[in-house]
Amino acid sequence: MERTDKRYLNAESEDEMEVCGYQPCWWKVCLVCVGTLCSGGLLLLFLYWMPEWSVKCTCREVSLKQASVLLLWTTDEFRTCFRVRVQHMEAPGYDPLGAPHPDDQKELASTPMDTQQMECEKDLLPKAPGAEAVQLRYFDHHKVKYLWCQRQQEFLRLVALEEGIPCSVIHSHHSAGLAPLHKEYRKLFYGENQIDVKVPSIPYLLVKEVLNPFHFFQVFSVILWTLDEYHLYASAIAFMSLLSICISLYTVKKQYTLLHDMVAAHNVVRVRVYYGTNVTEEVFSTNLVPGDVILLPANGMLMPCDAVLVSGTCIVNESLLTGESVPVLKTNLPHTTKGGGASQDEVYCPENHKRHTLFCGTTIIQTRFYSGEPVKAVVVRTGFYTSKGRLVCSILYPKMADFKLYRDAYRFLLSLVCVAGIGMVYSIISSSLHGEQAVRIIIKALDIVTITVPPALPAAMTAGIIYAQHRLKKKGVYSISPQRINMCGQLNLVCFDKTGTLTEDGLDIWGFLRTQEGRFLSLERSVATQTLTRSSFIAAMATCHSLTNIDGKLSGDPLDCKMFEMTGWVLEEPTSEETALHEQIMPTVVHPPRPTTSANPSCGDADMELQEVMNCYEIGIISQFPFSSALQRMSVVTRTLGQRQLIAYMKGAPETVASLCKKETVPVDFSHVLEKFTRQGLRVIALAHRKLEAKLTWHKVQTVDRSVIEANMEFLGLIMMQNRLKPRSIPIISELQRAHIRMVMVTGDNMLTALSVARESGMIPPHGKVIITEATPPKDGQVATINWQYAEEPEWWRAHNTKDIRITVEDGISKDRPLPPDACYHFAMSGKSFDIIAEHFPDLLPKLLLCGTVYARMAPDQKTQLVDELQKVDYYVGMCGDGANDCGALRRAHAGISLSELEASVASPFTSKTPDISCVPDLIREGRAALVTSFCVFKFMAMYSLIQYLSVLLLYSILSNLGDIQFLFIDLAIIMSVTFTMSLNSSWKELVPQRPPSNLISVPILLSMLLQTLLMLAFQVMAFLLVKEQPWYGEGTPSNACDRDWARELTNTTVPTQNETEEDHLHISNYENTTLFFVSCCQYLAVAFVFSRGKPFRQPVYRNYLFMGCILILYSFIILIMMFPIDDIAHFFELVCVPLDWRVKMLLLILANLALSFLVENLVCDYCVKSRLCAGRSSKCLVPNINNQPDLDPALPPSRGDRYKRLARELLLDPDWPPKPRTSTKANVGPFSGRQEAADSATQL
Repeated sequence: MERTDKRYLNAESEDEMEVCGYQPCWWKVCLVCVGTLCSGGLLLLFLYWMPEWSVKCTCREVSLKQASVLLLWTTDEFRTCFRVRVQHMEAPGYDPLGAPHPDDQKELASTPMDTQQMECEKDLLPKAPGAEAVQLRYFDHHKVKYLWCQRQQEFLRLVALEEGIPCSVIHSHHSAGLAPLHKEYRKLFYGENQIDVKVPSIPYLLVKEVLNPFHFFQVFSVILWTLDEYHLYASAIAFMSLLSICISLYTVKKQYTLLHDMVAAHNVVRVRVYYGTNVTEEVFSTNLVPGDVILLPANGMLMPCDAVLVSGTCIVNESLLTGESVPVLKTNLPHTTKGGGASQDEVYCPENHKRHTLFCGTTIIQTRFYSGEPVKAVVVRTGFYTSKGRLVCSILYPKMADFKLYRDAYRFLLSLVCVAGIGMVYSIISSSLHGEQAVRIIIKALDIVTITVPPALPAAMTAGIIYAQHRLKKKGVYSISPQRINMCGQLNLVCFDKTGTLTEDGLDIWGFLRTQEGRFLSLERSVATQTLTRSSFIAAMATCHSLTNIDGKLSGDPLDCKMFEMTGWVLEEPTSEETALHEQIMPTVVHPPRPTTSANPSCGDADMELQEVMNCYEIGIISQFPFSSALQRMSVVTRTLGQRQLIAYMKGAPETVASLCKKETVPVDFSHVLEKFTRQGLRVIALAHRKLEAKLTWHKVQTVDRSVIEANMEFLGLIMMQNRLKPRSIPIISELQRAHIRMVMVTGDNMLTALSVARESGMIPPHGKVIITEATPPKDGQVATINWQYAEEPEWWRAHNTKDIRITVEDGISKDRPLPPDACYHFAMSGKSFDIIAEHFPDLLPKLLLCGTVYARMAPDQKTQLVDELQKVDYYVGMCGDGANDCGALRRAHAGISLSELEASVASPFTSKTPDISCVPDLIREGRAALVTSFCVFKFMAMYSLIQYLSVLLLYSILSNLGDIQFLFIDLAIIMSVTFTMSLNSSWKELVPQRPPSNLISVPILLSMLLQTLLMLAFQVMAFLLVKEQPWYGEGTPSNACDRDWARELTNTTVPTQNETEEDHLHISNYENTTLFFVSCCQYLAVAFVFSRGKPFRQPVYRNYLFMGCILILYSFIILIMMFPIDDIAHFFELVCVPLDWRVKMLLLILANLALSFLVENLVCDYCVKSRLCAGRSSKCLVPNINNQPDLDPALPPSRGDRYKRLARELLLDPDWPPKPRTSTKANVGPFSGRQEAADSATQL
């Protein structure tokens, strides 16, 4: 991104913002005051709605150093603007953090840190109590404080201990406690430790709601209607508006109250703060600041902050954050000293060290402490800076969703305003020619605006979302972001995690292979043999885990549980009483089941005791290095009873474990054997061990870096575990394929295992071509390289030609029937290759994403990056995972679905209580139904405005208008009832290949509305002109003939005469008004019926019983009072009675209008759209992997959106795509380093 003279906050991060400084300008303020007085306050209201213009109209631009007002713009495509005011505070120092002791300054300076951290540490000490306080400039934005940095001349985000602090510094400088002086100093910056969600007062919410543009427009409309003497209609709309505002206020206040109650429980708890040896104090959690050291009790607690564990271990339930109910083991942060290894320079990061970090809102179930060494944690973040605080902020300040419907809706409203402008001009000219008074001309002209722009549009469009959310809740899918339901209707790609999502959580041991002298032994199925009990292989299975006993039940990772249960061993943990009696760490002990001792008369008690001791075989786990998704391994350090030497065991991904073992211990056929089992879809785990050197004692391994332990290991063998697909996975994947929705597997498992599961589940057809993409980084002067390797056996290439990868299909065939299973190819890559390609082959990455199906060995941040890259090529991406390692991707996707037992989790926008992927098609179906409903409602509301607009303009030509009751009947009885019942259509039972439109500015929508508008105009003009041609027509106020006998009217042709007894100064009661009222009322019902489309996205309209009941009742009532006029009803509606022959003609016009509207919508519009889609289908075209590309029609010209479609068409003309087998592509290192050259070499891989 180009950085000229612009200044940025949070540069190069997700929440990057452009900032500009301003100071008030007195002459601009004076001009605004004058403009406000002249406009009656409207200018001030406009500036309230437009914060950017309010600042620019009252301030002048200055440097950030001089600014008192700032404008912030997000750097995304929305360019959202915020206005903030710079504030000042007094403090005894500039920097928020304080060193524990003055003497630590020199030590801090010698500690390896980055430049920014060293600058931050220079002036950490607070000033002396008598020193003069300094003025600090800062501002708050979305609960985050930004401080002015004098050295860098910019505002910097306030951070605590979560950035730039080496792990060794946390142990050496921050684990001894915080002095009271420093504590008070830091509290000036960080404030109280609480996530304080303030519930706004009713007056504040009322003012904010009333000043909303739509509600303000309603207030303006009510005043105008009152001046126009529409008192009843204005009163009814005012009442409805007040009711709507009250409901809105109640809903908003209830949401704030629920959120406040949810976080209030974590705000105030009692914690014990550690100040040094034997010095502790119990305080409220609101008094905690970063750097405080808290003691964690043995019986657990609710975490009120983010803290890093510096001693001891604990079991934590993180279901609130991740949705994963399996308890997690947290260990202390690795502590290294000088000369202790390379990790002394490792910088602490809560995300990278999550296994050592306790997050706010999580529950500590239990801790393990030791005599003289309590379980301690250093507070790293407080309040809204914690992980839970940021999640609460994401709810309070949601990121704007990029959805075309909402943008197009505002554009369409602007076009309606333009239409209203034309009507205003016509009204002014027409009224002036008829000699109307100036006041009446202005009122009538402004009335056109209130008719054309429907103020109830936002509420009407959200009705479908509310109904869809209610239906999803019945299916066990809960949402904390209902506005995303519409976006689910556009999903065309879904990413799935593998383990726990597509496959079962539980694993079954399929078999294992041990090694001996660098070679594999024969396959074994059972470990319950006497000869294996004391083998290193079984010891590794029994010790290398993070299991714990909670209430007498083994708890932990399902894979660890299964492996441990397979051994049949017993796990024993020391109680708190036992640990308190020992200076040393009491380890977790595992041992084989002890046989029951039978009474033997030949053996004495002493002999039996000696025999029991000799047979005793126990292993103590004295140190753990938890599993890391990034490292793909875990390890433990153990000691066997009766032995002095320590032994380390490791398990993890086979490739990772083998790379850390001595080469001579890894069998030469390791790769071949691994490939053999992974091709069968088995999950393979490798084991290794190592006897540690004598210098690594019991105490030293507690602080040594894991890289020292996890090196020069001896390979023990492989464990094969069967990960079965869930019963619903294959049917759901098949359903999604029939709907032409792409599916991508994103997993941390082995590549070949993932490919096997992808084939078994149907993601990859049985004979689909799989291209494994292996990228290598630059090394030893060599540029980055991609090697293209095909997953098929070499014999396949002798029987096939590479040209078979490109297929010939008839255009549009994918819309009607599935392609042959061998008519596509799929890319597969690892997380490592994905990173290299993203960095060195940015132009090639979109092409790979187009057909990438399997992404293996993906770390959590790589999953998030993949979702980002897919969205950049205009895919609407869904993500379905278990919520544990997928939180980032779940929140980043357009629709993230977490499979969790919780009803609501902040891990993702959607949470499904159903533990399989059946929720995905349910969500897409309901999303499509809600999206189509939004389009139907929008079209109906727009047509309602246009129909009424045409009626009023026609009546204005004769100085007439619709009556008070007529307006009320149309808006309440017809529009309100129809709008909220037409949204009740539930989703269609099947997913179809077509997707609903995503934008209003499209040919089908515009064509439909244009034709319907012309049709309504034609029938209204026809009725308006025909009534004047009737022989009984007479201008003026016609007589009311509703008291006539209907039977005599068949032969009575007397022309009604004028009624001079009743004055109608508004000229409401006339033949034109009566005719247009009946015709327009039926037009509203006609367009509502024809716009309420059913299949293929919603249930047929006749299944919506309430809607059909409203339509039939309203039609019946209107036709009844038209054909059989009743005097009281006619008088109430200000109608006149017309002869029977004209009533019959009006009925025929109404029926003809309904029939033609139906034909236009269902035949003409659909035919034009299908003709456009079918253009050119007689030709044949080569389409790469068309079975995987949703809605790809090569016959259509390239569109501005949907970049993935344009890429697919470009690949048709590329003769070198896909890459040929056994070739490579090298990165270009020239001046255009972002592009790669197709250096396809014939080198055999």
